[in-house]
Amino acid sequence: MYEKTFPNKRFRLTLEFLKKHVSTSESILDLGVTNPFSEIMTAEGYQVENTKGEDLDEDRTTIENSSADVVTAFEIFEHLLSPYEVLKSIKANKLVISVPLRLWFAPAYRSATDKWDRHYHEFEDWQLDWLLEKTGWTIKDSAKWTNPVKKLGIRPILRQFTDRYYIVYAERV
Repeated sequence: MYEKTFPNKRFRLTLEFLKKHVSTSESILDLGVTNPFSEIMTAEGYQVENTKGEDLDEDRTTIENSSADVVTAFEIFEHLLSPYEVLKSIKANKLVISVPLRLWFAPAYRSATDKWDRHYHEFEDWQLDWLLEKTGWTIKDSAKWTNPVKKLGIRPILRQFTDRYYIVYAERV
């Protein structure tokens, strides 16, 4: 069912995880501009507001002024220089965050054409856990999954069984 409805495994698993922890009666501030997954959340009945593309390292006004019940951050924290400050500024008591995991066999992602489409951080799971703990969050649930690609080579084979994404549901301490 999901495979025909959603573009890939990541969206399907992210939605399943979100539904497990967040009800459609709770409002969501999704960090990052409107994107295919925020559109999926809206289609599933969630009330979603997105940030507007501001540099969240420099301008956290939208986060600080939000009255949303939940903040979601799907594959955005790796682009920030200071995710610590962003996490500290969240007023909601619930957080769902996913990040790409650091792969030992591949360098951090860096677009050659877009200066913003780069990964400043690629986390190991313990690093994100520690960051959340230091900023006042308690992890209630987490999951990891692979991201296989249909290509030939050593890296594509390693992607078959090496976790690429890490998702966490946390509550404010």
